[in-house]
Amino acid sequence: MKIPFSFLLILCFLCAGPAFLAAQNTAVEIETLLASEALTYAQAARFVLEAAEAAAIYDPLEAFHFARERNWLPGKTEPDAPARLDNISLLVMQSFGFRGGILYTLTRSPHSAYREMEHRDFIQGRISPSQKVSGDTLLFMVGRVLGYVETKGPTAAQIERQRLFAEEAARLEAQRKADREASLAADREALVTQINTLIEEQKVTDVYVAVTNEGVMFRLSDIQFSADSAEIPRAEMARLNEVAEILKGIPGRRIEVAGHTAMAGTEENRLRISSERAQAVADYLVSLGARSAREISSIGFGASRPVASNDTPEGMAANRRVEITILGN
Repeated sequence: MKIPFSFLLILCFLCAGPAFLAAQNTAVEIETLLASEALTYAQAARFVLEAAEAAAIYDPLEAFHFARERNWLPGKTEPDAPARLDNISLLVMQSFGFRGGILYTLTRSPHSAYREMEHRDFIQGRISPSQKVSGDTLLFMVGRVLGYVETKGPTAAQIERQRLFAEEAARLEAQRKADREASLAADREALVTQINTLIEEQKVTDVYVAVTNEGVMFRLSDIQFSADSAEIPRAEMARLNEVAEILKGIPGRRIEVAGHTAMAGTEENRLRISSERAQAVADYLVSLGARSAREISSIGFGASRPVASNDTPEGMAANRRVEITILGN
């Protein structure tokens, strides 16, 4: 990119203020920049910080560290490395305090900063964001930015481009969210199919499978415990043995065991016994090798989450249950 001489005169005029380039060799520095095919991050940081009046630092290395400590440059950059256009775009956006659109606001990434600079016409032409920044490229960018600041705001065309860019960023984010949700839904539906296949193969009874916000849950109704006891009866161990085999067929996912009671006894006692029973089931599944201890957790809800009325024996039996949820990845 070749900068017209008339543009340099404008830039030098903008650079003449006492707050900008307080060193006495402004013209020499500009000539040095123009002669550089690839600026270092230190050189670029010193010039941009002065142009933005963000810091009056005349040592390039100090300017570089000033910018990187504030995340105005990515942490992976080195002062003597050739400066990339996307990273310098981030430095300019941050130094001048531009707010930017949705994508830039959310990410503060070099690529989003580059897109902002491009849409504001601070970068012109089809230039790769990974391109090394020459002296004349940096002078062009800074001159455009100073001209923008001097007019105290963007033009109508720039506002329209920014609106369109913000809409596009919002559309892309919405699409990514929809794609993530669709992928999660497909994963859970596939897991339900896998669980139901295993249930049919092993002829497990009294099991209800459903998709929840947390993952895929299967519920064991009417788990029989002795009154006020968390000891698993031998008759129920056979059912849990079958569940353990199902869980072994679906490795690599964390599990939560939740205990529930019918409406009997005090609230404190219901919470205690439901927690103890959930923990007992979790411990038993661990002992069977269905999961390791760190892959399984337990919680008791007492009678706070009924699935049926407690006014009938059948409803109370349905509410006395253990729910095992295979959590999402």
